[in-house]
Amino acid sequence: MRVYITATATATATAGADDATKPKAAQPQPQIQQAARRGCRSAAVTGLLAGLLLFRAALLTIEAGASLCPSTTGCLDWRAGLGRWLYGDGGDATEEFMKEWRRHRDEATLLDPVVVEAAPDSLDALMAEMAPMLASYDRRIDMEAVAIKMMAMLLKMDRRVKSSRIRAVFNRHLASLGIPKSVHCLTLRLAEEFAVNSAARSPVPPPEHAPRLTDASCLHVALVTDNVLAAAVAVASAARSTADPARLVFHVVTDKKSYVPMHSWFALHPVSPAVVEVRGLHQFDWRDAVVVASVMRTVEEVQRSSLEYHQCDGSVEMEHRRLEASKPSTFSLLNYLKIHLPEFFPELGRVMLLDDDVVVRKDLAGLWEQDLDGNIIGAVGAHEGSGVCVDKTFGDHLNFSDPGVSGVSGLHSSQCAWSWGVNIVDLDAWRRTNVTETYQFWLQKNRESGFRLWQMASLPPALIAFDGRVQAIEPLWNLPGLGWRVPHPDLVRFSAVLHFSGPRKPWLEVAFPELRQLWLAHLNASDSFLQGCGVVEWQ
Repeated sequence: MRVYITATATATATAGADDATKPKAAQPQPQIQQAARRGCRSAAVTGLLAGLLLFRAALLTIEAGASLCPSTTGCLDWRAGLGRWLYGDGGDATEEFMKEWRRHRDEATLLDPVVVEAAPDSLDALMAEMAPMLASYDRRIDMEAVAIKMMAMLLKMDRRVKSSRIRAVFNRHLASLGIPKSVHCLTLRLAEEFAVNSAARSPVPPPEHAPRLTDASCLHVALVTDNVLAAAVAVASAARSTADPARLVFHVVTDKKSYVPMHSWFALHPVSPAVVEVRGLHQFDWRDAVVVASVMRTVEEVQRSSLEYHQCDGSVEMEHRRLEASKPSTFSLLNYLKIHLPEFFPELGRVMLLDDDVVVRKDLAGLWEQDLDGNIIGAVGAHEGSGVCVDKTFGDHLNFSDPGVSGVSGLHSSQCAWSWGVNIVDLDAWRRTNVTETYQFWLQKNRESGFRLWQMASLPPALIAFDGRVQAIEPLWNLPGLGWRVPHPDLVRFSAVLHFSGPRKPWLEVAFPELRQLWLAHLNASDSFLQGCGVVEWQ
């Protein structure tokens, strides 16, 4: 059914209003018709402008990112009452337009894509298209055509806004994946220095400090990383924040490709009196065949998972998988080899494990002295007895809708999840359990399930393997999520360790400027390597 607004009805209403407010007077018939047409035009234009203003307000709301209405079209529904209040219930243009709008709203998604793409791009363009219609109509306006045109315009703008947001998110994601030119330059410069400068090849640590590597009276800190710049900040901040740096011993484990620049940096930038050891995976001389087989099982499982996870059939789910797999941490072998800490440090009984994206602000001696009460690992989790989760829950990491997860005894989706980043680990207690084998089992099971148990990452299988063996420590030891958001200044001030978990790492240009400064403060701005590669230009 097509709805029209005719000049006759408007003329009658106009004449009635004139009769009620003015004395009757003879008026030529042409003047009455002309006045009626002017009134009709005014009513039509007023109604359309009211709808367009509401439409524009909805677009501004969308573009501002605030959803005040359930949907873009929904804004016009509840504002129809405003039109009735302004114009009354006398069947004016706004009321008729809103009837057509409601009638066609449910059919909006069925509009021909060609019609949607041909819709005007702006309010001015829409008014320009409607100008001939308003100027040349003969006693009637087709409100159905107007409603469809506005609906197409709204859908077109809605799709563009959504497309723009998706592109922005994707671009931020890409920015979080790449290696900055300055960091790549630093790695190459350090590798070159290793080749031409004997000082860069000097032992790390010096031979006289080697006995401290296994000294139980020292505070041992492990970092498993291939990021030279991040490791430099983590080590420097920890050494600067401790009351007795001579007790600190840092054990940096890296891969073969990063070993040379990592060694070169710490050989040329000692943190005396603290001690730093740098070892590549290729330098571990495991003579026990069982240990070698265990490590190789993890390596092979990660490689198999990576191969199968990257297979893409073009579906939306698989495209999302491929995007997730592009994160550096998703298939970083070093992230998964944390499960072999007892094999990395066979002569140590306890070690503090730090991620490379941390800044230490208080003495780590307090973390070292934490009582684990017979558990294997200490991590920031729930407050004892409060049930308040500091960060995420098991349900955020594991798919409890799958029987493979929900059927595991003792696991609950509301259970508070701990995380890597800042941990104190009892290696002796670890060696008395089968945690490593359990971790490997779940890695394999997730791959064989088609990755339905969790999105590929190193933490979810650890949550299962360490379940019941984690001691909660005070939240001040790990303030996570600084790569996602800027926390309250009081949280930053009172936290012992700042953890830049999330995509906006402090060495990337997409980092939060105010948080990046906290990280850059631990780099020497006068260092020739940092200046030559532009690392400190951010300051």
